[in-house]
Amino acid sequence: MTRRIGLTGGIASGKTAVSDMLARRGAVIIDSDTLAREVVEPGTRGLEAIVERFATTVLTPDGALDRAKLGQIVFDDPVARADLNAIVHPAVRARAAELQLQAPPGAVVVQVIPLLVETGQADDFDLVVVVDADEAVQLRRLMQRNGYTPSQARARLKAQASRAERLEAADLVIDNSAGLPELEAQVDALWPRLAGEPRS
Repeated sequence: MTRRIGLTGGIASGKTAVSDMLARRGAVIIDSDTLAREVVEPGTRGLEAIVERFATTVLTPDGALDRAKLGQIVFDDPVARADLNAIVHPAVRARAAELQLQAPPGAVVVQVIPLLVETGQADDFDLVVVVDADEAVQLRRLMQRNGYTPSQARARLKAQASRAERLEAADLVIDNSAGLPELEAQVDALWPRLAGEPRS
C-alpha cells in the first residue's frame, strides 16, 4: 500500500534538504513549488488565468510569468494573493494527484507542501512531517540566502502559519536548528516510521 506523507515547514526551515534525504532513501518526492511553476508555464491554462486576472504586465518579454513582478503585486495585497492562490492551488493539487497515482505500489510518496497547514491539507495524508527551526534561525537563513533585510525576512515569516500552528498539525517533527549531520540522523531515525516498517 502506498504511503502518503505530507512534508511541510516554515520558509527557510530546510524542507528541501529533508526531501533530498528522503529521496535518497527511496521516497517518491512531489514538490508543490516545482508543480506551482509547471502549472503556469507558457501555454497552460494556469498562465492564461493569471493574465486574465493580473494583465500582461506580469509577463516577461518572451511571454513567461515574471514571478518577481507578480510577487510584488500579491505580497502586500491579501485579495490579489487569494485570487492567485485560487488559480494556482487547485492546479497544483490536481497535478500532484496525477503523480501520486503514477507512483509504484508500496511507494513512500512525500508531498512537499510549504502551505500545507494554511490550505487545510493535513488530513489528506497518512502522516504529516513538519521540519521545524527556531525563528531566529529562519531569519538568519533568509537574510543569507535571499539577501533580505531583517524587516523583509520577518514579513515573510509572518505571512505564513505560525510555528505553533504547524507543530499542532504534525505527526512527526524534524528539528533543523542545528547542522546537516544532526538532520541526517533524524531522517535516518524517522525513515522506518515513514515507510510503515514495524517497530523492532
